[in-house]
Amino acid sequence: MNFFQKLFGGKEETKEEVKVQNEAKNFEMFKYDGVRAMKTGEVEYAVKCFKRALEIQDDLEIHDHLSVLFAHQGQLTEAYDELQLLSEAQPDNIQIYVRMANIAYMMENYGTMATACEKAILIDKDNAEAHYLYAQASKGQGDDVNTVAMATKAISLNEKYGDAYLLRGETYLRMEQLDDATADANWLLEHTADNEDVLLLKAHIERALPHNEEAIAWFGKVIDANPFSAQAYKERGEVYAEMGKDSEAAADAAKAAELMPVGGDNEGDGASSQDIATQMEKKYKEMNPYGF
Repeated sequence: MNFFQKLFGGKEETKEEVKVQNEAKNFEMFKYDGVRAMKTGEVEYAVKCFKRALEIQDDLEIHDHLSVLFAHQGQLTEAYDELQLLSEAQPDNIQIYVRMANIAYMMENYGTMATACEKAILIDKDNAEAHYLYAQASKGQGDDVNTVAMATKAISLNEKYGDAYLLRGETYLRMEQLDDATADANWLLEHTADNEDVLLLKAHIERALPHNEEAIAWFGKVIDANPFSAQAYKERGEVYAEMGKDSEAAADAAKAAELMPVGGDNEGDGASSQDIATQMEKKYKEMNPYGF
């Protein structure tokens, strides 16, 4: 080989050049196998492939894939770390900060979530989702005033932002501003059909007024929308008890106990950790073309 290279003026490859070429091939092989594994749902194998590829060469696309895979596996700190790397490489990419906020929400780290939202808003002050997520972070920090302010800003940027109306209505209810809560609930009822959360908000408002008969009716609509709503049975039973309807109260209390998960309690308007994980997995399915 060396004879012919010299005869025809070819250049003999050095060991270093051969090493570089082999590493490049191995990097592409691991990255390709990782992407293929993502598409077929082989999550653990995909992670292994991507980690091997990164040992050879840093790659932002792989960090992006890993952030999705880690979130899917519930490794939220690792997912956030991958997004942090992406944000350092692309500081003007608003979607990275939105995803960071979503991960922080799953972690129930509302301070970190608020910081990510602030960075997103600095990039685009007219991004409705960033303001909505900031409202969620404010709720998590117990700041009802800022929750309303950020939800209102999100609505001003997107007048059909149903989630923002719901969050604001729930917050108004908690602040005992029942007229404002009713206005948001009525908007939602006009624009949604049989949404359990909306119906539950309306039932809570009627109970707070207090309009017991109306509350009973709205809790009934919640149950029609979701026959397995332990919360609706429990709270309707409480209203029946307040009205002196003991047999109805006992029946609803028994049904709520039957439906209530072991060790669980659906009281209050806060989402459980499992609810949050389910919601955010849905968000990642929407953001992630591989369906995780």
